[in-house]
Amino acid sequence: MSELADLLERFRRGAELVAVATTGAAGPILDFQPAEGKWGVRTIVCHLADSEIVAAMRLRQIIAEDNPLIPAFDQDAWAERLDYSKRKLSPAIETFRRTRAENYELLKDLPETAFARTGQHTQRGTITLLDLLRIFAEHAEKHVQQIQAARAAYKEFKASQAAPGTPV
Repeated sequence: MSELADLLERFRRGAELVAVATTGAAGPILDFQPAEGKWGVRTIVCHLADSEIVAAMRLRQIIAEDNPLIPAFDQDAWAERLDYSKRKLSPAIETFRRTRAENYELLKDLPETAFARTGQHTQRGTITLLDLLRIFAEHAEKHVQQIQAARAAYKEFKASQAAPGTPV
């Protein structure tokens, strides 16, 4: 499998990985922060949904325009000002899933030469469509690991709170 085909498949599977990682997550586990300044499950999923919307724009700009400016965004400001702590998990997962699927459909049939097209990211500098594909494929995978770690940390926290001799 070529690097491009592998990246496209990893990109496509990102939504499935998020869905599996969040299955059964509800109640206090959604907002549990595993450490100071670390995001909980709800915030991570809302971030993924919004980031995928941003990805949709960035991908389309690089495909359609010649070397467009790709602005960075402040993910912490988005989390705070878009009030991720009050957003519902299911619609965020669905937004991520749907937008990722649409982005995949856009990318999968492009000629390989299209992945060399560039844009100018305000923090990263020159970035190709292939670079963006790699970044967003890895983005979901990284956040799935964070979701899994947050859920494990919550389980440990709950176990530490249980009275001695009480089954967890």
